[in-house]
Amino acid sequence: MNIVTTSRSSALVLSALLAWLTPRTARAENSLRYKYQDYQEMGGRIGVKVQGAAVEQDFGTATHLKVEGVMDAIAGATPSGQPAPAGSDQVPLSILHERRKAWDAALSHQFSGLNLSIGAANSRESDYVSTGWSLNTLVDFNQKNTTLLVGFAGTDDDIKVFYQTARAKKRSHDLIVGVTQLLDPRTSVTLNFTWGHQRGYLADPYKLVQKSTEIIPGVSLPLTFAENRPDERDKWIGFAGINRTFPEVHGSIDLSYRLYHDTYNTTAHTIDAAWFQHCGERLIFRPGVRFYNQNAAEFYHYDMDRTTIAPAFGPPRPNGPFYSSDYRLSAMQTFAYGLKVIFNVTDAWQFDAALEKYDMRGTDHVTPQSAYCRASIITLGGRFSW
Repeated sequence: MNIVTTSRSSALVLSALLAWLTPRTARAENSLRYKYQDYQEMGGRIGVKVQGAAVEQDFGTATHLKVEGVMDAIAGATPSGQPAPAGSDQVPLSILHERRKAWDAALSHQFSGLNLSIGAANSRESDYVSTGWSLNTLVDFNQKNTTLLVGFAGTDDDIKVFYQTARAKKRSHDLIVGVTQLLDPRTSVTLNFTWGHQRGYLADPYKLVQKSTEIIPGVSLPLTFAENRPDERDKWIGFAGINRTFPEVHGSIDLSYRLYHDTYNTTAHTIDAAWFQHCGERLIFRPGVRFYNQNAAEFYHYDMDRTTIAPAFGPPRPNGPFYSSDYRLSAMQTFAYGLKVIFNVTDAWQFDAALEKYDMRGTDHVTPQSAYCRASIITLGGRFSW
């Protein structure tokens, strides 16, 4: 479990989307990898260009080091949180420009029956600095047919908020417990449970809410206020996955289901499916689909005028009331599908390319569809092993 936090949710979404496109490594090996990713939302919305490199090196037969570095360039338009003007279904957009530099490293050592890994990470933007750490253990037993995972991770973030002189703080801790069981030579199953806790400044400093406010008796104006989210959140995640190979057709299938719930009263379901098709000894095709569905957070309101809540200027109010018009907290569904091609040129050289389409749709029948995005994602990579 390795956590690197960024203030830009678009980058987080991108990372989550592309994680399932990464090929699985059966074992650690000495290698140097490079990855380029281009995420582009339709209609001039958010675009993210990512360049990353990683090196892995064995030290003896039991110790392994992995170091990764990433640079992101983020630019484009994103919904501000304000409702669409009267007579229009186009929500207002705000322009975003940002660059992010991040790195993470993990050192693992194989003891007798136990693999211990210690990790550290750092991510920096002009208004956001995140420092993370992780500790993971893998224990094999039952003649190595069963693997138990226990991991713990945390982050300590500093956030620059435009109406505060001092940087706001956010901290998180996550615990994961899981097991992978080999059922037969062709089939393995994985079950994981994750609990996470966040506290501190959890709002997005760039998201607004709008409410018609009476300035003088009989005169009201549509004023904007910073959103106000709770300063603590707990989350629970259950994961179940199965992988089965079919030697007769030189392929394998990877299926998973993820159930998420948090104290925002948001429940989400994710289904992933991918097929690995070997064509000869060097070429692998990997089509995949992903479906995601969530209900709205209990304090999400597209139009604050439809509520009795009175927003206030100034810093967050931890005692409430809580409110946000961030479309990412609304009821919605996303559907992603794509194809990845992996070419093992030699035992040492590997290249891969992937194209994915991503479609997000609101399901509350209130928030305009213009708030949601469609995107294309292109990924190119190469790896040299020794």
